[in-house]
Amino acid sequence: MFSIFKRFWPLPPDTLQKVDENVGESIRPKTVLNVGGNSKAIPIPEFYGGWQHDLLDIDPTGSPDIVCDAREMVDLPEGEYDSVYCSHNLEHYHRHDVFKVLSGFLNVLKEGAFAFIRVPDMEDLMKTAVARNLDIDDFLYDSPAGPITVRDVIYGYGREIETSGNDFFAHKTGFTKKSLTAILNEAGFSHVFAQTGNLEVTAIAFKGRPSDSAVALLGIRDTFTLDQSHNE
Repeated sequence: MFSIFKRFWPLPPDTLQKVDENVGESIRPKTVLNVGGNSKAIPIPEFYGGWQHDLLDIDPTGSPDIVCDAREMVDLPEGEYDSVYCSHNLEHYHRHDVFKVLSGFLNVLKEGAFAFIRVPDMEDLMKTAVARNLDIDDFLYDSPAGPITVRDVIYGYGREIETSGNDFFAHKTGFTKKSLTAILNEAGFSHVFAQTGNLEVTAIAFKGRPSDSAVALLGIRDTFTLDQSHNE
């Protein structure tokens, strides 16, 4: 589901294809499932360059490849994707439903694959509001869609909810770096790397042990901290 809170992570691009050194033939590009991304016209991180990009969304108007409620991803074929990309979508589910969504991520991911997740950072928001003495309806920042208030970040972009008539645009839960890491581990991800910045938490969560190629691709050692590691 599209949200005006989406931002784009400046990570290095991946190669278009990997080459099987044993037989000297190119193999299929890696695959990413963009969950709730609204439209393929909306950019995703550069390191997905050359990957097969499939879009899953509950709203058919953006011409997704898969029309599906993300809470029902456990019914999709298992182990199909090298990555799940989910930007500013998890906050649109009640907390108990977030577990259903994350179970779906694990279902469609291959062993050793990862989910790349972005959500608003409630800790940073609260600290910013206190530091700037902001009330809930006070201006926070400008976006392409218009001015954003503290209320918009907490509850969802009010103008979008009103004009669409769709309550799904509302936020039903919130996250901090600590709480997002905890729920990812509780859902069954084995390694969770996370960082914060610009009122946003970014997490990379692996199904199984991260491969050296994935660590290098994502720049994890340089830009992320390993917050939890278990379930191997």
